[in-house]
Amino acid sequence: MDRPQCSACFIQSIRDDMDSIMEVQVSEANLFKAGSGTGTNRSPLRSSKETLTGGGKASGPVSFMRGYDAYAGIIKSGGKTRRAAKMEILNVDHPDIMEFIDAKANEEKKAWALIEQGYDGGMNGTAYASVAFQNCNMSVRAQDEFMQAVKADGNWSTKFVKDGSICETFKAKNILKKIAEGTYICGDPGMQFDSIINKWHTCKNSGRINASNPCSEYMFLDDSACNLASINLMKFLTEDGKFDVEKFKRTVRTFIIAMELIVDGGSYPTAKIAQNSHDYRPLGLGYANLGALLMSYGIPYDSDSGRAVAAAITAIMTGEAYKTSAELAGLVGPFPGFLKNREPMLEVMKMHREAVKGIDVQAMPSSLRYLVNDAWDSWSDAIELGQRFGYRNAQATVLAPTGTIAFMMDCDTTGIEPDIALVKYKVLSGGGMLKIVNNSVKIGLRKLGYGEEQIKDIVAYIDKNDTIEGAPHLLEEHLPVFDCAFKPAKGKRSIHFKGHIKMMSATQPFISGAISKTINMPEDSTVEDIMQAYIYAWEQKLKAVAIYRENSKRSQPLNTQKTEGEIVKKKESSTLKLGERMKLPQTRKSITHKFEIAGHEGYLTVGLYDNGKPGEIFVTMHKQGSTTRGLLDAWATSCLLYTSDAADDLLCVD
Repeated sequence: MDRPQCSACFIQSIRDDMDSIMEVQVSEANLFKAGSGTGTNRSPLRSSKETLTGGGKASGPVSFMRGYDAYAGIIKSGGKTRRAAKMEILNVDHPDIMEFIDAKANEEKKAWALIEQGYDGGMNGTAYASVAFQNCNMSVRAQDEFMQAVKADGNWSTKFVKDGSICETFKAKNILKKIAEGTYICGDPGMQFDSIINKWHTCKNSGRINASNPCSEYMFLDDSACNLASINLMKFLTEDGKFDVEKFKRTVRTFIIAMELIVDGGSYPTAKIAQNSHDYRPLGLGYANLGALLMSYGIPYDSDSGRAVAAAITAIMTGEAYKTSAELAGLVGPFPGFLKNREPMLEVMKMHREAVKGIDVQAMPSSLRYLVNDAWDSWSDAIELGQRFGYRNAQATVLAPTGTIAFMMDCDTTGIEPDIALVKYKVLSGGGMLKIVNNSVKIGLRKLGYGEEQIKDIVAYIDKNDTIEGAPHLLEEHLPVFDCAFKPAKGKRSIHFKGHIKMMSATQPFISGAISKTINMPEDSTVEDIMQAYIYAWEQKLKAVAIYRENSKRSQPLNTQKTEGEIVKKKESSTLKLGERMKLPQTRKSITHKFEIAGHEGYLTVGLYDNGKPGEIFVTMHKQGSTTRGLLDAWATSCLLYTSDAADDLLCVD
């Protein structure tokens, strides 16, 4: 049996020659085909301001990025409807850095022009499908010296790739302003802070960290891979309002052992990635539902208390992960690259443990302060065992976005994020819109002392108004507990961008890799606001940061209010013929009916046109894989619903 590709995140190197450029294209295509994501720092490619060996000007890395993006759009992720995931990185001293910064914003403006001319501006519409760089995230890699020049209003020089001589000199602040302008328009580019990334690098003697995976949480050596897993933190909320540390530790231990086995059990797209995966064995354990957990405790996300609790839980997770890794090393030996990197790795381990001392214990609820002691114990054990046996894995944890799996795990919030809104609407890639209501509100209200009738009234108010602001019975002092990333359509409150950055800063010292998180900023934020957010993120020692200004893109997958559906245009004929189909609007209403067949519960969902008439039908059965489910699914797929002015018709077609 063929070994599956078990890693989700890849980092690939590139050389300044055509063979390497094309090799990366082939390996990227294979990764997308298997549903994985990849990232590369393109800075080794000579700039468009330099000459080719045979004469003439080089096309530059941005031109090749355009080609990579086009193939990603053709292949998609897993060969299906989901977009491919890739990260394009360029160093801030590369001669083409200004072209890189402007690249995606310029394409976004083209999409706007197409939308204004009537082209479909939806997530999978023709407007965005017609422009470049829609399959990649883009990040500028900047070292401390650049950020210091920004703060000092100093100069910054780009350097030719071939000989390292100075190409052009700019005001550093003007470069950052350009980055902020791009972010203001479309959310790209983001920033990665090279100095802090490599300071926490466990394998410095094997090379630098140059790049990341598409979401910036996996950062390690070039030509390496990482398999991911995430834990639902709400599963460890106890009935008495505490956190089950022992259960959490056992879960971490089980995950690390399983993920370690996957390293040898999986396949890899290139020989270099396979070799490094076996030599360094990096893992990416993380969690989801932090925002919901804090809300359930009655703790505001943007608070010293919330940050302290998050830091302690994160410290326990990574400390226990490395402790397990050291125990595995005692049984089967450390990763082959450990001896070469023993000194820098143990130094980083001590940095992690030292950071536990910085957790603000007094800010935590007294009932949760024991978490800090558990964190210190986990790290002390991890270091003691690591000194004796080494570690089986060069990296153990990341904080991934968990966008899809969070829904599968029934999480209210993803990764380290707060809730985007108490009620939100997700645009589905296949069409339609899903209403998502935060289930942690009731738990949080009970923790804060509200009675069941009061909770019922508050939840009913939220369901009707999509906000908790103005809800009956709710005390003003409790509003911060339910603050979300975006301001609700009928509300005024949201988490300030510094609240997002502070949460990342509190947890970053306890993560092997980095944190995939969006810094949400309101629609009326300015370019200057975004510049200050980048500076503040660097000051708070984040490894990477991505900023999204609400509604900056004309299409976004998650919304805080319902969006208007596409208008269904009437056909000239009042009657549709067999084989004809009237497409449903992208955002549609539906009705759901619960039924039972042969002891199996199921749901019949009918999607509706704007006029309230049926247009599609789906059947969902509780019993996965059953014959009954298969038969009903086949029947539903074969049904074509359409509506005409003359009559409502249902056709079953072969």
